[in-house]
Amino acid sequence: MRNLIFISLVVILSASVFAQSRRVSPNAPQTAASTAAAMKDLTAEEMFNEANTYSKKKFAEFESKKIPFSDNLFKVTIKEQKQLAAKYAAALGARENLKAEDFYYVGMLNWLAENLDNATESFRKFLASENSAAEKTQTARSIVIVVAARRKNFDEAEKLLGEYLKAEPIKMTERARMETELAKSYRGEKNYAKAAAHADEAFRAFKAVFQDSASRARGLDDLHDAGMTVFEIYRDGGKTKEAENALDDLRKTAALVGSSSIYYGAVDEHIKYLIATNRKPLALELYRAAPAQAERDFTAKPLHEDVSRRLKKREKHYKLLGDVAPELAAIDRWFPGAPQTLASFRGRVVLLDFWATWCGPCIEAFPALIEWHQNYKPGGLEILGVTKYHGEAEGFPVDNAAELDFLQRFKKAHRLPYDFVVARDNTNQTAYGAGAIPTHVLIDRKGVIRYIETGTSASREEEIRAEIEKLLAEK
Repeated sequence: MRNLIFISLVVILSASVFAQSRRVSPNAPQTAASTAAAMKDLTAEEMFNEANTYSKKKFAEFESKKIPFSDNLFKVTIKEQKQLAAKYAAALGARENLKAEDFYYVGMLNWLAENLDNATESFRKFLASENSAAEKTQTARSIVIVVAARRKNFDEAEKLLGEYLKAEPIKMTERARMETELAKSYRGEKNYAKAAAHADEAFRAFKAVFQDSASRARGLDDLHDAGMTVFEIYRDGGKTKEAENALDDLRKTAALVGSSSIYYGAVDEHIKYLIATNRKPLALELYRAAPAQAERDFTAKPLHEDVSRRLKKREKHYKLLGDVAPELAAIDRWFPGAPQTLASFRGRVVLLDFWATWCGPCIEAFPALIEWHQNYKPGGLEILGVTKYHGEAEGFPVDNAAELDFLQRFKKAHRLPYDFVVARDNTNQTAYGAGAIPTHVLIDRKGVIRYIETGTSASREEEIRAEIEKLLAEK
Protein backbone atom coordinates (compact mmCIF):
# COMPACT_ATOMS: atom_id res chain seq x y z
CA MET A 1 0.00 0.00 0.00
CA ARG A 2 2.72 2.43 0.99
CA ASN A 3 4.67 1.65 -2.18
CA LEU A 4 1.70 2.30 -4.38
CA ILE A 5 0.97 5.65 -2.77
CA PHE A 6 4.59 6.65 -3.21
CA ILE A 7 4.65 5.51 -6.83
CA SER A 8 1.45 7.44 -7.50
CA LEU A 9 3.17 10.60 -6.35
CA VAL A 10 6.18 9.81 -8.54
CA VAL A 11 3.92 9.28 -11.53
CA ILE A 12 2.09 12.55 -10.94
CA LEU A 13 5.41 14.32 -10.83
CA SER A 14 6.64 12.49 -13.92
CA ALA A 15 3.67 13.90 -15.79
CA SER A 16 4.61 17.44 -14.90
CA VAL A 17 6.42 19.78 -17.26
CA PHE A 18 9.87 18.89 -15.98
CA ALA A 19 10.30 15.11 -16.15
CA GLN A 20 10.87 14.21 -19.77
CA SER A 21 13.47 11.80 -21.16
CA ARG A 22 12.32 9.63 -24.08
CA ARG A 23 10.31 10.25 -27.25
CA VAL A 24 7.11 8.22 -27.78
CA SER A 25 5.45 7.45 -31.10
CA PRO A 26 1.71 8.25 -31.49
CA ASN A 27 1.40 5.05 -33.52
CA ALA A 28 2.34 2.77 -30.64
CA PRO A 29 -0.34 0.31 -29.43
CA GLN A 30 -2.85 1.78 -26.99
CA THR A 31 -4.49 -0.03 -24.12
CA ALA A 32 -6.70 2.84 -22.90
CA ALA A 33 -7.08 5.15 -25.89
CA SER A 34 -10.51 6.55 -26.77
CA THR A 35 -12.11 5.70 -30.06
CA ALA A 36 -11.72 8.10 -32.98
CA ALA A 37 -15.33 9.16 -32.63
CA ALA A 38 -14.95 9.91 -28.95
CA MET A 39 -11.80 11.96 -29.60
CA LYS A 40 -13.73 14.30 -31.87
CA ASP A 41 -15.90 15.32 -28.94
CA LEU A 42 -12.96 16.12 -26.67
CA THR A 43 -11.50 19.60 -26.40
CA ALA A 44 -7.75 20.11 -26.36
CA GLU A 45 -7.88 20.81 -22.63
CA GLU A 46 -9.90 17.65 -21.96
CA MET A 47 -7.42 15.57 -23.92
CA PHE A 48 -4.52 16.95 -21.91
CA ASN A 49 -6.27 16.46 -18.58
CA GLU A 50 -7.12 12.86 -19.45
CA ALA A 51 -3.55 12.08 -20.51
CA ASN A 52 -1.98 13.96 -17.60
CA THR A 53 -4.04 12.10 -14.96
CA TYR A 54 -3.87 8.71 -16.69
CA SER A 55 -1.15 7.18 -14.53
CA LYS A 56 -2.63 8.55 -11.31
CA LYS A 57 -5.99 6.94 -12.07
CA LYS A 58 -4.41 3.67 -13.15
CA PHE A 59 -2.38 3.32 -9.97
CA ALA A 60 -5.45 4.12 -7.88
CA GLU A 61 -7.24 1.39 -9.81
CA PHE A 62 -4.40 -1.08 -9.19
CA GLU A 63 -4.48 -0.26 -5.50
CA SER A 64 -8.27 -0.75 -5.24
CA LYS A 65 -8.00 -4.10 -7.04
CA LYS A 66 -5.03 -5.09 -4.85
CA ILE A 67 -2.83 -5.66 -7.89
CA PRO A 68 0.76 -6.07 -6.64
CA PHE A 69 3.14 -3.33 -7.67
CA SER A 70 6.11 -4.24 -9.85
CA ASP A 71 8.72 -2.34 -11.83
CA ASN A 72 7.26 -3.76 -15.02
CA LEU A 73 3.76 -2.56 -14.10
CA PHE A 74 5.16 0.90 -13.46
CA LYS A 75 7.04 1.01 -16.77
CA VAL A 76 4.05 -0.27 -18.77
CA THR A 77 1.70 2.29 -17.19
CA ILE A 78 4.05 5.20 -17.86
CA LYS A 79 4.51 4.01 -21.44
CA GLU A 80 0.74 3.84 -21.91
CA GLN A 81 0.43 7.37 -20.56
CA LYS A 82 3.00 8.69 -23.01
CA GLN A 83 1.37 6.82 -25.88
CA LEU A 84 -2.01 8.30 -25.03
CA ALA A 85 -0.50 11.79 -24.90
CA ALA A 86 1.21 11.25 -28.26
CA LYS A 87 -2.03 10.02 -29.84
CA TYR A 88 -4.02 12.99 -28.58
CA ALA A 89 -1.29 15.40 -29.71
CA ALA A 90 -1.38 13.90 -33.21
CA ALA A 91 -5.18 14.08 -33.31
CA LEU A 92 -5.15 17.74 -32.27
CA GLY A 93 -2.42 18.55 -34.75
CA ALA A 94 -4.63 17.26 -37.55
CA ARG A 95 -7.49 19.61 -36.65
CA GLU A 96 -8.01 22.81 -38.58
CA ASN A 97 -8.44 26.30 -37.16
CA LEU A 98 -6.82 25.62 -33.79
CA LYS A 99 -7.19 28.44 -31.27
CA ALA A 100 -4.20 29.93 -29.49
CA GLU A 101 -4.94 28.00 -26.30
CA ASP A 102 -5.17 24.78 -28.31
CA PHE A 103 -1.51 25.17 -29.27
CA TYR A 104 -0.69 25.29 -25.56
CA TYR A 105 -2.37 21.94 -24.94
CA VAL A 106 -0.82 20.43 -28.06
CA GLY A 107 2.53 21.50 -26.64
CA MET A 108 1.74 20.05 -23.22
CA LEU A 109 0.67 16.74 -24.75
CA ASN A 110 3.82 16.52 -26.84
CA TRP A 111 5.88 17.41 -23.78
CA LEU A 112 4.15 14.67 -21.80
CA ALA A 113 4.85 12.27 -24.69
CA GLU A 114 8.46 13.55 -24.72
CA ASN A 115 8.28 14.66 -28.34
CA LEU A 116 10.43 17.73 -27.73
CA ASP A 117 10.54 19.16 -31.25
CA ASN A 118 6.75 19.12 -31.59
CA ALA A 119 6.32 20.51 -28.09
CA THR A 120 8.66 23.43 -28.75
CA GLU A 121 7.00 24.21 -32.09
CA SER A 122 3.53 24.27 -30.52
CA PHE A 123 4.62 26.40 -27.59
CA ARG A 124 6.25 28.93 -29.91
CA LYS A 125 2.99 29.25 -31.84
CA PHE A 126 1.18 29.75 -28.56
CA LEU A 127 3.65 32.38 -27.36
CA ALA A 128 3.35 34.25 -30.66
CA SER A 129 -0.43 34.59 -30.22
CA GLU A 130 -2.11 37.57 -28.63
CA ASN A 131 -4.05 37.63 -25.36
CA SER A 132 -2.53 34.38 -24.09
CA ALA A 133 -3.26 33.55 -20.46
CA ALA A 134 -0.37 34.75 -18.29
CA GLU A 135 0.09 31.50 -16.35
CA LYS A 136 0.04 29.35 -19.47
CA THR A 137 2.43 31.76 -21.18
CA GLN A 138 4.93 31.40 -18.34
CA THR A 139 4.67 27.60 -18.31
CA ALA A 140 5.09 27.39 -22.09
CA ARG A 141 8.07 29.74 -21.92
CA SER A 142 9.65 27.69 -19.13
CA ILE A 143 9.45 24.47 -21.14
CA VAL A 144 11.01 26.08 -24.21
CA ILE A 145 13.82 27.30 -21.94
CA VAL A 146 14.40 23.79 -20.56
CA VAL A 147 14.59 22.30 -24.05
CA ALA A 148 16.89 25.07 -25.27
CA ALA A 149 19.16 24.58 -22.25
CA ARG A 150 19.37 20.83 -22.82
CA ARG A 151 20.33 21.46 -26.42
CA LYS A 152 22.86 24.09 -25.34
CA ASN A 153 21.05 26.86 -27.20
CA PHE A 154 22.22 29.23 -24.48
CA ASP A 155 21.39 32.54 -26.16
CA GLU A 156 17.76 31.53 -26.67
CA ALA A 157 17.46 30.06 -23.18
CA GLU A 158 18.95 33.13 -21.48
CA LYS A 159 16.78 35.52 -23.50
CA LEU A 160 13.60 33.64 -22.66
CA LEU A 161 14.62 33.30 -19.00
CA GLY A 162 14.99 37.07 -18.85
CA GLU A 163 11.48 37.43 -20.30
CA TYR A 164 10.13 34.87 -17.84
CA LEU A 165 11.59 36.72 -14.84
CA LYS A 166 10.12 40.04 -15.99
CA ALA A 167 6.61 38.60 -16.25
CA GLU A 168 4.06 37.18 -13.82
CA PRO A 169 3.43 34.74 -12.29
CA ILE A 170 6.87 33.41 -11.45
CA LYS A 171 6.52 29.85 -10.21
CA MET A 172 9.49 28.82 -8.14
CA THR A 173 9.10 25.19 -9.22
CA GLU A 174 9.46 26.29 -12.83
CA ARG A 175 12.34 28.58 -12.01
CA ALA A 176 14.15 25.82 -10.12
CA ARG A 177 13.98 23.48 -13.09
CA MET A 178 14.99 26.09 -15.65
CA GLU A 179 17.98 27.16 -13.57
CA THR A 180 18.92 23.52 -12.98
CA GLU A 181 18.92 22.68 -16.68
CA LEU A 182 21.03 25.73 -17.50
CA ALA A 183 23.48 24.91 -14.70
CA LYS A 184 23.88 21.34 -15.94
CA SER A 185 24.41 22.38 -19.55
CA TYR A 186 26.92 25.12 -18.72
CA ARG A 187 28.76 22.67 -16.48
CA GLY A 188 28.93 20.23 -19.38
CA GLU A 189 30.63 22.97 -21.37
CA LYS A 190 32.99 23.69 -18.44
CA ASN A 191 31.62 27.22 -18.19
CA TYR A 192 31.72 27.11 -14.41
CA ALA A 193 31.00 30.79 -13.82
CA LYS A 194 27.67 30.64 -15.67
CA ALA A 195 26.92 27.20 -14.25
CA ALA A 196 27.47 28.38 -10.67
CA ALA A 197 25.21 31.40 -11.08
CA HIS A 198 22.32 29.25 -12.29
CA ALA A 199 23.01 26.50 -9.74
CA ASP A 200 22.86 29.03 -6.90
CA GLU A 201 19.49 30.27 -8.16
CA ALA A 202 18.18 26.72 -8.52
CA PHE A 203 19.12 25.90 -4.93
CA ARG A 204 17.44 29.06 -3.66
CA ALA A 205 14.30 28.19 -5.60
CA PHE A 206 14.18 24.62 -4.31
CA LYS A 207 14.53 25.91 -0.74
CA ALA A 208 11.66 28.33 -1.34
CA VAL A 209 9.26 25.63 -2.61
CA PHE A 210 10.27 22.82 -0.25
CA GLN A 211 7.39 23.29 2.18
CA ASP A 212 4.87 23.18 -0.68
CA SER A 213 6.32 20.05 -2.26
CA ALA A 214 3.72 17.36 -2.98
CA SER A 215 6.11 14.77 -1.56
CA ARG A 216 8.60 15.36 1.26
CA ALA A 217 10.84 12.65 -0.16
CA ARG A 218 10.86 14.32 -3.58
CA GLY A 219 11.45 17.72 -2.00
CA LEU A 220 14.41 16.41 -0.02
CA ASP A 221 15.88 14.80 -3.13
CA ASP A 222 15.59 18.08 -5.00
CA LEU A 223 17.25 20.00 -2.16
CA HIS A 224 20.09 17.51 -1.91
CA ASP A 225 20.71 17.35 -5.65
CA ALA A 226 20.58 21.13 -6.03
CA GLY A 227 22.91 21.76 -3.11
CA MET A 228 25.40 19.14 -4.28
CA THR A 229 25.31 20.56 -7.80
CA VAL A 230 26.34 23.96 -6.45
CA PHE A 231 29.22 22.36 -4.53
CA GLU A 232 30.40 20.25 -7.48
CA ILE A 233 30.39 23.19 -9.89
CA TYR A 234 32.49 25.34 -7.54
CA ARG A 235 34.76 22.37 -6.82
CA ASP A 236 35.29 21.61 -10.51
CA GLY A 237 35.87 25.28 -11.17
CA GLY A 238 38.61 25.45 -8.55
CA LYS A 239 36.66 27.75 -6.21
CA THR A 240 37.64 26.17 -2.90
CA LYS A 241 36.05 28.66 -0.52
CA GLU A 242 32.81 28.80 -2.50
CA ALA A 243 32.68 24.99 -2.62
CA GLU A 244 33.00 24.75 1.16
CA ASN A 245 30.39 27.48 1.64
CA ALA A 246 28.00 25.49 -0.56
CA LEU A 247 28.39 22.42 1.64
CA ASP A 248 27.93 24.50 4.78
CA ASP A 249 24.77 25.99 3.27
CA LEU A 250 23.49 22.49 2.48
CA ARG A 251 24.22 21.37 6.05
CA LYS A 252 22.29 24.31 7.52
CA THR A 253 19.42 23.74 5.10
CA ALA A 254 19.28 20.08 6.16
CA ALA A 255 19.00 21.16 9.79
CA LEU A 256 16.14 23.53 8.94
CA VAL A 257 14.15 20.85 7.12
CA GLY A 258 15.00 18.14 9.64
CA SER A 259 16.94 15.78 7.38
CA SER A 260 19.74 13.88 9.12
CA SER A 261 20.64 12.06 5.88
CA ILE A 262 21.26 15.27 3.92
CA TYR A 263 23.07 16.76 6.93
CA TYR A 264 25.36 13.74 7.15
CA GLY A 265 25.92 13.81 3.39
CA ALA A 266 27.01 17.46 3.49
CA VAL A 267 29.41 16.87 6.40
CA ASP A 268 30.78 13.68 4.86
CA GLU A 269 31.41 15.46 1.56
CA HIS A 270 33.07 18.36 3.35
CA ILE A 271 35.46 16.02 5.20
CA LYS A 272 36.35 14.20 1.98
CA TYR A 273 36.83 17.50 0.14
CA LEU A 274 39.24 18.76 2.78
CA ILE A 275 41.25 15.54 2.47
CA ALA A 276 41.21 15.72 -1.33
CA THR A 277 42.58 19.26 -1.17
CA ASN A 278 45.48 18.22 1.10
CA ARG A 279 43.97 19.46 4.37
CA LYS A 280 43.57 16.18 6.22
CA PRO A 281 44.27 17.52 9.74
CA LEU A 282 41.47 20.05 9.23
CA ALA A 283 39.24 17.28 7.87
CA LEU A 284 39.75 15.11 10.95
CA GLU A 285 39.16 18.14 13.16
CA LEU A 286 35.83 18.67 11.37
CA TYR A 287 35.00 14.99 11.87
CA ARG A 288 35.64 15.20 15.61
CA ALA A 289 33.60 18.39 15.98
CA ALA A 290 30.67 17.28 13.80
CA PRO A 291 28.66 15.33 16.44
CA ALA A 292 28.58 18.31 18.78
CA GLN A 293 27.64 20.61 15.92
CA ALA A 294 24.83 18.27 14.91
CA GLU A 295 23.53 18.29 18.47
CA ARG A 296 23.40 22.09 18.35
CA ASP A 297 21.76 22.13 14.92
CA PHE A 298 19.05 19.54 15.64
CA THR A 299 16.62 19.85 18.53
CA ALA A 300 15.40 16.29 17.96
CA LYS A 301 17.75 13.80 19.62
CA PRO A 302 17.20 10.96 17.10
CA LEU A 303 18.36 13.23 14.27
CA HIS A 304 21.70 14.27 15.71
CA GLU A 305 22.28 10.74 17.01
CA ASP A 306 21.72 9.43 13.46
CA VAL A 307 24.32 11.86 12.12
CA SER A 308 26.83 10.81 14.79
CA ARG A 309 26.22 7.12 14.12
CA ARG A 310 26.75 7.51 10.37
CA LEU A 311 29.92 9.52 10.82
CA LYS A 312 31.32 7.02 13.32
CA LYS A 313 30.99 4.26 10.71
CA ARG A 314 33.15 6.35 8.39
CA GLU A 315 35.95 7.04 10.86
CA LYS A 316 38.23 4.35 9.47
CA HIS A 317 37.66 5.58 5.92
CA TYR A 318 38.51 9.18 6.81
CA LYS A 319 41.75 8.05 8.41
CA LEU A 320 42.68 6.00 5.33
CA LEU A 321 41.84 8.57 2.68
CA GLY A 322 44.90 10.42 1.47
CA ASP A 323 47.30 7.85 2.96
CA VAL A 324 49.27 5.04 1.31
CA ALA A 325 47.13 1.91 1.03
CA PRO A 326 47.99 -0.80 3.57
CA GLU A 327 49.21 -4.05 2.04
CA LEU A 328 46.76 -6.93 1.79
CA ALA A 329 47.49 -9.47 4.51
CA ALA A 330 46.75 -13.09 5.46
CA ILE A 331 46.35 -13.99 1.76
CA ASP A 332 45.89 -17.71 1.16
CA ARG A 333 45.25 -17.72 -2.59
CA TRP A 334 45.55 -15.25 -5.45
CA PHE A 335 44.09 -16.46 -8.73
CA PRO A 336 44.40 -16.77 -11.61
CA GLY A 337 47.46 -14.50 -11.52
CA ALA A 338 50.56 -14.82 -9.37
CA PRO A 339 50.58 -13.23 -5.88
CA GLN A 340 51.61 -9.58 -5.88
CA THR A 341 51.81 -6.64 -3.51
CA LEU A 342 49.90 -3.39 -3.83
CA ALA A 343 53.27 -1.66 -4.00
CA SER A 344 54.03 -3.60 -7.18
CA PHE A 345 51.05 -1.88 -8.83
CA ARG A 346 52.56 1.59 -8.46
CA GLY A 347 52.03 3.47 -11.69
CA ARG A 348 48.60 1.87 -12.13
CA VAL A 349 45.20 2.65 -10.59
CA VAL A 350 43.87 -0.16 -8.36
CA LEU A 351 40.23 -0.87 -7.52
CA LEU A 352 39.69 -3.18 -4.54
CA ASP A 353 36.26 -4.79 -4.53
CA PHE A 354 35.46 -6.28 -1.10
CA TRP A 355 32.75 -8.85 -1.72
CA ALA A 356 31.32 -12.31 -0.94
CA THR A 357 29.49 -14.94 -2.98
CA TRP A 358 26.36 -14.66 -0.81
CA CYS A 359 26.16 -10.85 -1.15
CA GLY A 360 23.37 -9.84 -3.55
CA PRO A 361 24.51 -6.20 -4.00
CA CYS A 362 28.04 -7.46 -4.69
CA ILE A 363 26.73 -9.59 -7.56
CA GLU A 364 24.67 -6.64 -8.87
CA ALA A 365 27.95 -4.72 -9.24
CA PHE A 366 29.58 -7.39 -11.45
CA PRO A 367 28.43 -5.96 -14.82
CA ALA A 368 30.00 -2.58 -13.98
CA LEU A 369 33.21 -4.21 -12.77
CA ILE A 370 33.48 -6.29 -15.93
CA GLU A 371 32.90 -3.18 -18.06
CA TRP A 372 35.52 -1.18 -16.19
CA HIS A 373 38.05 -3.99 -16.55
CA GLN A 374 37.45 -4.14 -20.30
CA ASN A 375 37.43 -0.39 -20.87
CA TYR A 376 40.07 0.86 -18.46
CA LYS A 377 42.65 -1.91 -18.02
CA PRO A 378 44.51 -0.81 -21.17
CA GLY A 379 44.79 2.66 -19.62
CA GLY A 380 46.18 1.38 -16.32
CA LEU A 381 43.33 0.03 -14.15
CA GLU A 382 43.73 -3.13 -12.07
CA ILE A 383 40.70 -4.64 -10.32
CA LEU A 384 41.11 -7.09 -7.43
CA GLY A 385 38.17 -8.97 -5.95
CA VAL A 386 38.99 -9.25 -2.24
CA THR A 387 37.19 -11.89 -0.18
CA LYS A 388 37.88 -14.39 2.60
CA TYR A 389 36.92 -17.88 3.62
CA HIS A 390 33.41 -17.93 5.07
CA GLY A 391 33.24 -21.70 5.71
CA GLU A 392 30.30 -22.23 3.39
CA ALA A 393 29.44 -22.63 -0.28
CA GLU A 394 25.98 -22.63 -1.81
CA GLY A 395 24.48 -22.69 1.66
CA PHE A 396 26.44 -25.70 2.95
CA PRO A 397 29.34 -25.84 5.42
CA VAL A 398 32.63 -26.59 3.63
CA ASP A 399 36.35 -26.60 4.32
CA ASN A 400 38.75 -24.13 2.74
CA ALA A 401 39.66 -26.38 -0.18
CA ALA A 402 36.04 -26.92 -1.16
CA GLU A 403 35.24 -23.22 -0.77
CA LEU A 404 38.20 -22.29 -2.92
CA ASP A 405 37.00 -24.72 -5.59
CA PHE A 406 33.56 -23.10 -5.42
CA LEU A 407 35.10 -19.62 -5.74
CA GLN A 408 36.92 -20.67 -8.89
CA ARG A 409 33.71 -22.08 -10.38
CA PHE A 410 31.82 -18.96 -9.29
CA LYS A 411 34.37 -16.73 -11.02
CA LYS A 412 34.08 -18.72 -14.22
CA ALA A 413 30.27 -18.84 -14.11
CA HIS A 414 30.02 -15.05 -13.77
CA ARG A 415 32.80 -14.52 -16.35
CA LEU A 416 34.75 -12.23 -14.05
CA PRO A 417 38.00 -11.37 -15.86
CA TYR A 418 39.98 -9.84 -13.00
CA ASP A 419 41.99 -11.52 -10.22
CA PHE A 420 40.54 -12.76 -6.93
CA VAL A 421 42.36 -12.49 -3.61
CA VAL A 422 41.23 -14.93 -0.90
CA ALA A 423 42.30 -14.27 2.70
CA ARG A 424 42.32 -16.63 5.65
CA ASP A 425 40.44 -14.16 7.89
CA ASN A 426 38.89 -10.68 7.93
CA THR A 427 42.19 -8.83 8.48
CA ASN A 428 41.81 -6.88 5.24
CA GLN A 429 38.16 -6.02 5.85
CA THR A 430 39.17 -4.57 9.21
CA ALA A 431 42.14 -2.70 7.79
CA TYR A 432 40.02 -1.04 5.10
CA GLY A 433 36.85 -0.50 7.14
CA ALA A 434 34.96 -2.91 4.88
CA GLY A 435 32.66 -4.27 7.56
CA ALA A 436 29.76 -3.92 5.10
CA ILE A 437 29.97 -5.12 1.50
CA PRO A 438 30.39 -4.35 -1.24
CA THR A 439 33.02 -1.79 -0.33
CA HIS A 440 35.08 -0.25 -3.14
CA VAL A 441 38.49 1.32 -2.64
CA LEU A 442 40.37 3.25 -5.32
CA ILE A 443 44.13 3.62 -5.05
CA ASP A 444 45.94 6.08 -7.31
CA ARG A 445 49.13 5.57 -9.30
CA LYS A 446 51.22 6.62 -6.29
CA GLY A 447 49.61 4.03 -4.03
CA VAL A 448 47.44 6.56 -2.17
CA ILE A 449 43.81 5.82 -1.25
CA ARG A 450 41.58 8.35 -2.96
CA TYR A 451 38.12 6.84 -2.66
CA ILE A 452 36.26 4.50 -0.26
CA GLU A 453 32.51 3.89 -0.39
CA THR A 454 30.15 1.08 0.57
CA GLY A 455 27.09 -0.12 -1.34
CA THR A 456 26.06 -0.18 -4.97
CA SER A 457 23.52 1.64 -7.11
CA ALA A 458 23.36 3.24 -10.53
CA SER A 459 24.48 6.59 -9.13
CA ARG A 460 27.28 4.97 -7.13
CA GLU A 461 28.54 3.17 -10.25
CA GLU A 462 28.63 6.47 -12.16
CA GLU A 463 30.49 8.03 -9.23
CA ILE A 464 33.12 5.26 -9.26
CA ARG A 465 33.43 5.44 -13.05
CA ALA A 466 34.08 9.19 -12.88
CA GLU A 467 36.68 8.68 -10.14
CA ILE A 468 38.44 5.96 -12.16
CA GLU A 469 38.65 8.24 -15.18
CA LYS A 470 39.97 11.09 -13.04
CA LEU A 471 42.68 8.93 -11.48
CA LEU A 472 43.68 7.40 -14.81
CA ALA A 473 44.08 10.90 -16.22
CA GLU A 474 46.65 11.69 -13.53
CA LYS A 475 50.18 10.89 -14.63
